[in-house]
Amino acid sequence: MSDHSRDDSATPGPEGPEAPLHRRGIKSYVLRAGRMTQAQTRGLEAVWPRLGLTLADGRQDLDALFGRRAPRVVEIGFGMGASLIEQAETHPDTDFIGIEVHAPGVGKLLDEADKRGLTNLRVYREDALAVLEQCLPEASLDTVQLFFPDPWPKKKHHKRRIVQPAFVALVRTRLRVGGTFHLATDWEPYAEWMAEVMDAAPGYANTAAPETAPYVPRPEFRPLTKFEARGERLGHGVWDLIYRRVD
Repeated sequence: MSDHSRDDSATPGPEGPEAPLHRRGIKSYVLRAGRMTQAQTRGLEAVWPRLGLTLADGRQDLDALFGRRAPRVVEIGFGMGASLIEQAETHPDTDFIGIEVHAPGVGKLLDEADKRGLTNLRVYREDALAVLEQCLPEASLDTVQLFFPDPWPKKKHHKRRIVQPAFVALVRTRLRVGGTFHLATDWEPYAEWMAEVMDAAPGYANTAAPETAPYVPRPEFRPLTKFEARGERLGHGVWDLIYRRVD
């Protein structure tokens, strides 16, 4: 499961329109200490200089970054990176940017990308909100993916969920018109929350057919993760939502 969640004991500050989104409220991800394998360490040390990006790099010219003009996909909270690696390898004509805060996952993804010779993948180890606000140009993305974010099931923690009106509004500004925001969760109450937030958000249209709305069947292009496959065997549901930017 992607875990874009961080416990932060600080209370939210003022949420004036001039304050950057990532400074207005409690973080949605938990930074957990984890032991690094040799491969993960190699990724962070040997591969990062080539494929890693930081907030200090500033606003990106994505054509210059990848050396071409191509469809662009951003995945927020890629976990250990298996799904993102598979997508990048399967779709060499598309450029991918992954955002994840956990060092083991970033290291694993970088190590795998290097071993497979992938050139269409870049990685941020940063707060996704800050990356969207500071680094990715408006109307520059074809797809934003948010797969299995932390559902924060307790009601008192719902404010920590990454899917909030301000967040989906920010995502919309980074999508080109016609681009899509693809969300997936294995927690049905969070799926309902996602649908409620997205249906109320200006400038989006749900792509689901009437018979399955607000959800879509799992698209073939979204890789089936080990986590999800295990859940299916246990009878757990998964809900996909895909919304298109319409203006």
